[in-house]
Amino acid sequence: MPDASDAPPRHSWRPRGNVLALSAVSFLTDASSEIIAPLLPLFLVGTLGTSVKMVGIIEGGAEAVASLLKLLSGWWSDRVARRKPLIVAGYTIASLVRPLVALAQSGTQVLLIRLTDRVGKGIRGAPRDALLAASAPLAERGRVFGFHRAADHAGAVVGPLIALACLSGLGMAVRDVFWVAAVPGALAVVVAVLFVKDVAVPPHAALPHAALPHAAAPVRSSATEVAAAAPLPRHFWRTLAPILLFTLGNSTDAFLLLRASQLGVPTALLPLLWVALHVVKSASSTPGGALSDRVGRRPLIVTGWLLYAAVYAGFALAAHPWHAWALFALYGVVFGLTEGTEKAFVADLVPTERRGTAFGWYHGLVGFAALPASVVFGTVWDAWSSGTAFFMGAGLALAAAAWLALLPATPPRVAPS
Repeated sequence: MPDASDAPPRHSWRPRGNVLALSAVSFLTDASSEIIAPLLPLFLVGTLGTSVKMVGIIEGGAEAVASLLKLLSGWWSDRVARRKPLIVAGYTIASLVRPLVALAQSGTQVLLIRLTDRVGKGIRGAPRDALLAASAPLAERGRVFGFHRAADHAGAVVGPLIALACLSGLGMAVRDVFWVAAVPGALAVVVAVLFVKDVAVPPHAALPHAALPHAAAPVRSSATEVAAAAPLPRHFWRTLAPILLFTLGNSTDAFLLLRASQLGVPTALLPLLWVALHVVKSASSTPGGALSDRVGRRPLIVTGWLLYAAVYAGFALAAHPWHAWALFALYGVVFGLTEGTEKAFVADLVPTERRGTAFGWYHGLVGFAALPASVVFGTVWDAWSSGTAFFMGAGLALAAAAWLALLPATPPRVAPS
């Protein structure tokens, strides 16, 4: 009888190629963005004298622009069968304009800078996710998307810490700290240009058993062009519907910080609470994505949404500062279970040559739904109470989880690449 030493060695998973390159780019980009993000509201209100309403207009308008462009860039990347040019252009635009906040003298100028920054995000988002899907074996797709999200959240940990070190350790002015964001942003563009490679869209990718050639340059054919113009599968739209319902209950995380402040968390500790959230997100994203490869996408998303409902109910019932810390940690696990898994699910549901369009619709519609979600949540908070608003979010999450769980089984994956 053979012993354990006779078994083939088990190699640990390591990111390579586009997976590693795109994750590094996202890490550097998020570090750049998060150097500015925690300081921007105070800069707008305290330094430039803008209203709180203007802060909402700036952030809401920026995300709306990004959502629209994600729809267009995803569709275009399918039509030309090239992802890298849009990815590089998106990161370059954002990295060039983001630090210009340091020169702003009015809220309107910040609005224009933020809109341009989000133009870059909108251009790169869907093509990047489509390229990630094309660069990952089917059996590791969830792990790959989870790893990418982990890298992104790790950048969100590093960015505020850099800003804190610049402000407290080096005594820099806020405007000077904004210029520091140019460094990781520039590094992200360099990595994207040098190490991200286009992957060919196979001429017959819509066929169930088509192989994905890992070529450096895409090849077009009439069959591919026809497939790229075909409608997205019905089961994709059917699955997107409960995701949109969940998003309507998933308001901006700024409300969580406000609730933590209500519970007695000192203002000075709120940035640390934010960093802790992203630490949990980063630590749980890769295991969560890998788990979806083993147990399936839908069960893990449903589980994550149920945990989200529990967390939001917890915020409604919380009464002590430590409750906020515990709930923020659990909230980070929600992202670990669902963020990468949802993207892998989108990739599973559509043919290779339609993934850019599918990710465009996914990001675009979810982005648009996030705006009314936050407006309604804030309105309910003002009209009734924070507890009522959080219970509303929990209820929508429960409804979305039940809807997704009861959907008919999707057909076999159409794009095994």
